[in-house]
Amino acid sequence: MSASIILALPVLLLAIVIHEVSHGYVAYLLGDSTAKRAGRLTLNPIAHIDLFGTILLPALLIFVHSPILFGWAKPVPVNFYALKNPKKDSIYVAIAGPASNVLMALFFTLVYWLTSTVNPANISIFIEDLRLMCLYGVQINIIFALFNLIPILPLDGGRVLAGLLPIKLSYKYSKLEQYGMYIVILLLFLGVLNFIVSLSNPIVSFLLGG
Repeated sequence: MSASIILALPVLLLAIVIHEVSHGYVAYLLGDSTAKRAGRLTLNPIAHIDLFGTILLPALLIFVHSPILFGWAKPVPVNFYALKNPKKDSIYVAIAGPASNVLMALFFTLVYWLTSTVNPANISIFIEDLRLMCLYGVQINIIFALFNLIPILPLDGGRVLAGLLPIKLSYKYSKLEQYGMYIVILLLFLGVLNFIVSLSNPIVSFLLGG
């Protein structure tokens, strides 16, 4: 396994775990304790592993020498009817995941810039690896945020759209969720990830200064 993959894997795992925990924690704050009772408000990655999204997909991307690692965790269970205001609060729960990825991207950006102040003559292999990990941290989290905002259920963008639509339309739209993961997997094989990466590149360049 190459050094770049070794540095990118923990960043990917952190991104998907915190993403799911954020959903569950915001739901908990808004009245739903389902995720807490299920033991999902934890940073222990074992509690969040999804066979395809956390193991098989990243392994496939490594096997085909993909320039970016990607994946997802097992969705945190949320009982939207337990929320104080189900329709409105479901939007907050959904947006919490991508928001957490944006915050992580900003954190990795800050660390990247702080390590940039180190005198190049004194730079160590550790600092070089840390900076590379931060680069992956920014890239993976931005891609993850953008991907999850695609308006297809069960992705977060779909949840936001369902919360914004009028009740009757929202109900009809929500019925499409049973086909959602098949659509998402099809889009992955059709190259949607490459499109998301192309969207993320100028954002990553802006944050890291070129």
